[in-house]
Amino acid sequence: MDGPVGVSQCSIPIGGSFVYEFQIDQPGTYWYHSHDSGQYPDGLRGPLIISDPDSPYKDQYDEEIVLTLSDWYHDQMPGLLSRFISYANPTGAEPVPDSALMNETQDLKINVEPGKTYMFRIINIAAFAAQYLWFEDHTMRIVEVDGIYTEEAEADMIYLTAAQRYSVLVTAKNESSTNFAIIGSMDQDLFDVVPENLNPNVTGWLVYDKAAPLPTPAFIESFEPFDDFTLVPYDREPIFDTVDYSFNLDVKMDNLGDGANYAFFNDLTYVRPKVPTLYSALTSGNMATDAAIYGENTIPFILEKNKVVEIVLNNMDPGKHPFHLHGHAFQTVVRSAEETGVYVNNETFPEFPMRRDTVMVRPNGNVVLRFRADNPGTFPFFHYRALNDRSPDTRNQGIWLFHCHIEWHVASGLMATMVEAPLELQQQLSLAQSPYASANASALAIPTSHIQACTKQNIPIAGNAAGNTEDLLNLEGENVPPARLPAGFEAKGIAALVFSVVAAFAGMAVIGWYGMLEVQQGKKVGAGND
Repeated sequence: MDGPVGVSQCSIPIGGSFVYEFQIDQPGTYWYHSHDSGQYPDGLRGPLIISDPDSPYKDQYDEEIVLTLSDWYHDQMPGLLSRFISYANPTGAEPVPDSALMNETQDLKINVEPGKTYMFRIINIAAFAAQYLWFEDHTMRIVEVDGIYTEEAEADMIYLTAAQRYSVLVTAKNESSTNFAIIGSMDQDLFDVVPENLNPNVTGWLVYDKAAPLPTPAFIESFEPFDDFTLVPYDREPIFDTVDYSFNLDVKMDNLGDGANYAFFNDLTYVRPKVPTLYSALTSGNMATDAAIYGENTIPFILEKNKVVEIVLNNMDPGKHPFHLHGHAFQTVVRSAEETGVYVNNETFPEFPMRRDTVMVRPNGNVVLRFRADNPGTFPFFHYRALNDRSPDTRNQGIWLFHCHIEWHVASGLMATMVEAPLELQQQLSLAQSPYASANASALAIPTSHIQACTKQNIPIAGNAAGNTEDLLNLEGENVPPARLPAGFEAKGIAALVFSVVAAFAGMAVIGWYGMLEVQQGKKVGAGND
């Protein structure tokens, strides 16, 4: 089962042990990571590779190599997050990584043999930084993105946002006297301020000869990565030309009444509900199709089974954002240039759109994404069981997040919830041995250990987003964001106010210090005259 906290499960309690079991029928390049409290940048992340004995490219390479890209902070996330979402950071400037990593290290050496072809499974597991990647004097042939095989496409340089994956074929040269650099370079356009001492690059090497020197990478004039929008899926799935349900998600960053900067879809910032959304869907009967019960700040959308859904995402922010959809790969039918503004339905669509699960939207640009709501269905699922728990598996749970995969923006609320086929979901899953058990006797029971993860933390497992089981439309007591600012306040004004207040307190402190100094000096003079 997919595991975002507050969406499909409660967090794993401190001291708890879990085994994740899954059955999957879609091979490809994936990764696992925590989805709670900004934990994964501190190390709770890693590759997850699903091999495919029937890969269309299985006879075109000799060896697979997994290559992760990431960013690294010298401070840990709890402190960084508290300083990021703070009145002292009213512009919402994201912490800049201290370094870039390749396979969680630097100076990586990869031994290669002349003439062999290698499939590199490349995964950006970063919290923030996208990276440009290239192999000096070697050409990449793209064959997969985000678990979707593509028609082969040559590239000298690729660009990977956080959470994106590529599989590329690289053929080694026929001579072995020279080694070649592999370079990853963080996209500094993402950073509000670039520290003077920042090295945005990480270098590794294709090592043909261990006795030969490791060359310094050559300087390049500009970054010119391959445009992934031009990729064609290997299966040539045609565009979904009939859309059943279309909605807009307008992105912006703004401040709330606590002075901190938050992220918004349609003027709403995500707040975790008191009841995980999956449990609200399972315990609300026919009301499960009413978006109101999930709370407006989970930003819920109800999707009907097998309908074609279109997300029109308008980025009203001057930054780049990588958007990721859980549970589905989507067709990217439009991606505008930067500074294009909102989508106005004036594009020519590709016949066979690129399909992947994470896409970058450009500054003040837009993307249009389409997918079929068929999960619950045949799509892969994930679930967990506690150790020694042999309860039936809980597949196809159908509550999926759509969010920016910059971890700072997850923390500041740039998430929405796709509630997919909730009535069908109630027939598949059951809170067994409870008043909310499914009427379908063959429904799969959510493991007892899963329920215990909630009850041990006093988290309710029934009712609406506020935990109300009597009146599902009564959201009194739900978790809410800070109040909105009075009209007219902007980030610059908040910053000015904050620094004015700080300066005022500093000024009063100085005046007080001088005053006390005079009193102390006066006492000394008086004592000397007696």
